[in-house]
Amino acid sequence: MLSDLRAHERSFRSQCGADGVLLRIFECIGASTRYFVEFGAKDGCIESNTAHLRIDRGWSGLLMEGDAERVRHPVQNEFVTAENVNSLFAKYRVPSEFDLLSIDVDGNDYWIWKAIDGYHPRVVVIEYNIFFGPSVCKTIPYSADFHWDKTPYHGASLAALQKLGREKDYTLVHAESYAPNAFFVRHSELPEGFVERPIEEISDWWLCEEPEDELKRPWVSI
Repeated sequence: MLSDLRAHERSFRSQCGADGVLLRIFECIGASTRYFVEFGAKDGCIESNTAHLRIDRGWSGLLMEGDAERVRHPVQNEFVTAENVNSLFAKYRVPSEFDLLSIDVDGNDYWIWKAIDGYHPRVVVIEYNIFFGPSVCKTIPYSADFHWDKTPYHGASLAALQKLGREKDYTLVHAESYAPNAFFVRHSELPEGFVERPIEEISDWWLCEEPEDELKRPWVSI
């Protein structure tokens, strides 16, 4: 159970294979609330990790996007930060227990997930920086107004997110073949007999040990 996720990668509305992976995960662990939170969700349809569940499977939830030009109903125009993420969840009445959280802000992903308190999604999908080697635990330093400049300077390494996941009681179960999405399942939801694989076997995206940045901006070791 959950050992065959690569074979289930399918895209119905997601950027790459996330749709099929999520369907398989919830086939294995079951869906309880059928509620999700996703940010940045863009327009909620194109390259969205929750669009297939919402449009085709009857799920509901909260969509947030910081770029006003991308926002379409039912997406809320909110720029999510580590300081406001919990208050935004409260504002939109997110339940403390829900099925799926998807984080893709091209920058402060690590810090925002770290800041979430009092909310316990069963599954987390989060984008990671594919340029780091498997043993490197680093992220960008936190800056609330960070905006990605389309360079390798963004986000956090998969190892850093795996470490944070363990601190928050989550296990890394998969990383997509064709997109930098990592999938975590809460420890208490893992199927009986699940065996965690080494991080080197989970991702094929090890492009270098550490990305070079022309502006010489710093990384933070986790």
